[in-house]
Order: sequence, then structure tokens, then C-alpha cells
Amino acid sequence: MTPVHFSFTSAFVLGLMGLAFHRTHLLSALLCLEGMMLSLFIALSLWALQMEATGYSVAPMLLLAFSACEASAGLALLVATARTHGTDRLQGLNLLQC
Repeated sequence: MTPVHFSFTSAFVLGLMGLAFHRTHLLSALLCLEGMMLSLFIALSLWALQMEATGYSVAPMLLLAFSACEASAGLALLVATARTHGTDRLQGLNLLQC
């Protein structure tokens, strides 16, 4: 495994571990998701450059578009949660009460 592959893999795994173990605030969960998507975007972009195929260059752009949609939906949920519950802490949320 090259150092470049190791750095993107470790960035993705650190984002996944942050999402799994540090679930205090909704904003920190959204930041971990964005870090994971950023590492996937850069890894896919470098993979498309290494393969030198134009057909693979569409995948990073689609991932970036879905990442932007995910970020906007997450921020909308963050604002709605902060307005209704007064905080963005995940322990205060209960899906059965909504």
C-alpha cells in the first residue's frame, strides 16, 4: 500500500470512527460525514487520473454532487432540530416522539 492510499484510507477510517464513537452533537456527526466524503472524492479523483480513462472521471463529480446534497439536507435537519428541541445534542433526540 502506497503512502497516498494509506493516507486516504486512514482519513476515511478516522471519519468513520468519529461518526461511530463521538456521537454527541449532530454537527460533529455531519463534519465526520463530510470528512469521509472528501477523502472518497480525492481517492476517486486520483484513481481516475491513474487509470487515465475518461469514463471514470464522471464518478468523482457524481460523488461531489451527492455530497453537496447530503450536506444541505444535514444542515436543514440541524437547523430544524435546533429550532424545535433547542439543541443539537443527539442524546436529546427521540425518533418515537417526533
